[in-house]
Amino acid sequence: MSRDVTSEVLAFIVSRFPQAEVTESEDIFSLGYVNSLFAMELVMFLEKTFEITIPNEELRIDNFRTALAMADLIGRRSADAVGIAP
Repeated sequence: MSRDVTSEVLAFIVSRFPQAEVTESEDIFSLGYVNSLFAMELVMFLEKTFEITIPNEELRIDNFRTALAMADLIGRRSADAVGIAP
């Protein structure tokens, strides 16, 4: 069964910010939902939920701006973990 990574990421954001109306392509930084604490929570959520490790070189803001960008990051890291070229 395939996971809907984008929906899981959006659900996490809304769980922290119930008033948020965020789409998969909206920049959560420009919407004002991200501070340094939430950024760390987000990284920890992604690593734990999707069983990946996000190396320092991937901790770039562009990888976390949107749910789609995070889903892409998760896909790349998951493929790397099992030795599949993205």
